[in-house]
Amino acid sequence: MAEEMKTPAPAPQQKGGDVVKGDFATILVGVGTLLDNTLTPLGKMVADALDSLTVVAKQILEGVNTSLGDRK
Repeated sequence: MAEEMKTPAPAPQQKGGDVVKGDFATILVGVGTLLDNTLTPLGKMVADALDSLTVVAKQILEGVNTSLGDRK
């Protein structure tokens, strides 16, 4: 008895570039959204911290200026 060798049916032809582009674009959009959602609150926190440091630095400089002004 001879065994029949069956070859699998060829897969439907797809344009590999289009599929890769679509997947890559989806990944890029996802990464961009993730970064945007992460960096926006971090940027606000950094801006708030810098504002606080500016107030503290101004108070220190005013104190130093007052101390030095009294010595004259």
